[in-house]
Amino acid sequence: MKIIYSGKTKEFTPELEEKVSAKLNKLSKFVERRGEREIHLTHQTERHLHRIKLSMNFYDHGLVGEGADADLPAAVNQAIEKLEKQLVEARTRWRDTHRDAKNVRSKRESWEENAPAEAPEAAERPFNGAARKPKVFRVNYTEDRKPMTLEEAMLELEKDGDYVVYRDSSRDCLSVLLRRADGNFDLIEA
Repeated sequence: MKIIYSGKTKEFTPELEEKVSAKLNKLSKFVERRGEREIHLTHQTERHLHRIKLSMNFYDHGLVGEGADADLPAAVNQAIEKLEKQLVEARTRWRDTHRDAKNVRSKRESWEENAPAEAPEAAERPFNGAARKPKVFRVNYTEDRKPMTLEEAMLELEKDGDYVVYRDSSRDCLSVLLRRADGNFDLIEA
């Protein structure tokens, strides 16, 4: 990591520069993944007070750590600590907002599909919040299908399935024909 010193740099001894670069190398683990490798260190003195300002870019955001103390190493430590807090916060904020939720969700569904089948007694158990949620199947009724009559829908239901979603030709509305447990049918019209 490259440190650019400006201001009253005569007071920085080689030992202090080594300590500063060692502490900032710890932060470089976060930063160098993004290609930002520069930190600007500005030193000002007012009477006997040392003001240190560290500034850098991270994910195109400017981060600034400031420290002020009568002792120069203490002021540098304050500035580095403040910069480190900002860096960690910016990194977690970026990570939390840039996760690909669709990718995570599709991986989870593929894991559930590859999971072994449940025991029969688990399938008969009533649904509760802790159990796996039932799957919702969406029916696309806007496909290139011609409208049907009720009799055609009953014939379609006889072929396979427990329900048929179709567009009723006589009423020009969406209808659902369900097979009941007793063998009769339920018709739901929208």
